[in-house]
Amino acid sequence: MGFTDLLTDAGLTVLNSWLLTRSYVTGYTASQADVACFKALKSAPDAEKYPNAARWYKHIASYEDEFPTLAGDASKPYTVYGPEVAEVTLNPAKAPAAEAEDDEDVDLFGSDEEEEDAEAEALREKRLAEYRAKKEAKPKLAAKSIVTMDVKPWDDETDMEALEKAVRSIEKDGLVWGGSKLVPVGFGIKKLQINLVVEDEKVSTDELQDQIAEFDDWVQSTDIVAMQKL
Repeated sequence: MGFTDLLTDAGLTVLNSWLLTRSYVTGYTASQADVACFKALKSAPDAEKYPNAARWYKHIASYEDEFPTLAGDASKPYTVYGPEVAEVTLNPAKAPAAEAEDDEDVDLFGSDEEEEDAEAEALREKRLAEYRAKKEAKPKLAAKSIVTMDVKPWDDETDMEALEKAVRSIEKDGLVWGGSKLVPVGFGIKKLQINLVVEDEKVSTDELQDQIAEFDDWVQSTDIVAMQKL
């Protein structure tokens, strides 16, 4: 009773014939019957020799993450499904009705089956796309740079404390001021050398230099000494 062997050509031929008019091993949705048969196969059937089985295998593979949640008895082996499997009719009078239902399942023109296949394929592609999106989605890390900037005063009488305070008063989204020091440049003049971290997409160093230059009571010019990506 059922599929006796799914690893030989004979067994695959039976499976391929069984799936000629079916999208699933039993019923109209994926179930543990499909899981049992799927796991019995070591790999996808040859699409040229067994097109129906190959189509079914590819479709069921899209449910692999959901195998434990599919309906049906997960303990049943694949051998209980397939040809010659039938429920015992407790009331013989109902047997003709069952035959009529079987006749309805077979569409000689295949139109219903084609529609089901198209819907199943669309659903499979949608689930695969959602799965890939979920697996591939990662937080985008903001590109940042660490910058060393020289801020030069007018002369040795410039209030360097006030100059640095003015520079640090600039606040921007994506700008973090770091450490600083005064570096002698000659004739008693010292320049402010200050470190900062900027998010490249949010802060333009050119615009920042222009903004610092507006403190013209203290600032003569600025230079970018070093810039390195974090």
